[in-house]
Amino acid sequence: MRWILLAAVLVAAAILGVGLFAPTARTPTAAEPTFAFDALPQSLPASVTPRFGSPRTERCIDAPRFAAAAARNAVDIDTLPFAPFKRPETGWRIYAPHIAVEIGSSCAWDSTGFANALAGWQRAHGLPPSGVLDAATFDVMRVRWHLKRPFVILNRTIGCPPAPPPEALALADPGEVYGSAPTQARADALAALRRMAADARAQDPAIAADRQALLIFSGYRSPEENDLRCLIPGSCDNVSRAPCSAHRTGLAFDLIVGAAPGGRVDSTENFNRLAQSQTPVYRWMVRNAHRYGFVNYVFEPWHWEWSPPEQRGATRA
Repeated sequence: MRWILLAAVLVAAAILGVGLFAPTARTPTAAEPTFAFDALPQSLPASVTPRFGSPRTERCIDAPRFAAAAARNAVDIDTLPFAPFKRPETGWRIYAPHIAVEIGSSCAWDSTGFANALAGWQRAHGLPPSGVLDAATFDVMRVRWHLKRPFVILNRTIGCPPAPPPEALALADPGEVYGSAPTQARADALAALRRMAADARAQDPAIAADRQALLIFSGYRSPEENDLRCLIPGSCDNVSRAPCSAHRTGLAFDLIVGAAPGGRVDSTENFNRLAQSQTPVYRWMVRNAHRYGFVNYVFEPWHWEWSPPEQRGATRA
């Protein structure tokens, strides 16, 4: 009966021209800020690049034995052919902010200091300590990042988690939302997001100056809404959209972190994700969001999930 109802809804939508599957975000107008492809900075300030856990101080000293590795990284960051999320990509620049935090390095991506820090990380994780960011090294990082998401652990242990009870949900304020659609989330997750957004704006003038930064363009989605989205053939591919979405928990947010000229805030096109990886708000999130219990689905710079305190122990690496 449920599927008959869903089919009826789809037919009605087609007749009326209603876009059931369009993202809740609206496309920025020409008057709204866009984000250019600026060059990545040569290094991130050491004071704001902590690892998951205690920050560490790093001196970006010359390490001559890693000169060849540094030269390789300088090329591969824009040319390495790999498919870490089942789609062909060229270069790992999109993921460079996450990689720097993962290995605890504040050095330039093409420096011997970065290669030295990477070699230490590789050694600690049972990989050849080459200092080169290759596909095998990235794959170990990708799995580690994936397993930091409480939703992934729940999905593996109990299956697709149930939706929260209605009384656990709270409505975001209109000023916190990108667009006009009413947006809900679990009340405790929404409170954590508000704390994080306030601190981000207080700590980074560039984020404070961007009136759209960290606005929510998708929060809680009911299981029924997720089922409707997945009726499109090929829509739920476990990469850009999963058959069991983290949004059904009320703990996931899609947040404005920028977009490339001509791109949407939720576009998975590589050119768009690259532009997003360079914005001040995304860089701040990568370095600091874990302090507030948030973890990123790295393939989507805009997608962040909150870890309830009772779930955090299960996801610590």
